[in-house]
Amino acid sequence: MSRKDVAAYLRTVADNLEAGDAITLEAGAQAVTLEPPANPTFEVKAEREGPVDGPGELSIELELEWDENAGDADAESGELTIE
Repeated sequence: MSRKDVAAYLRTVADNLEAGDAITLEAGAQAVTLEPPANPTFEVKAEREGPVDGPGELSIELELEWDENAGDADAESGELTIE
């Protein structure tokens, strides 16, 4: 997948979050619709897997998380910036 295609997916998720809309993920005949609360927990991780002294695999993980049975999540400490 190209960087441009990834950005389009992320933009759709961001637009739905900003509008307060549900997010539907579809693949083939399968679909799931999720309705994040107004204040979900948001995690960003930068990871490196592989040997310390050699090439490995790098990743950026973006995660929204919430409890199905609870209201909005409490705010975590520390402000995130992404440049």
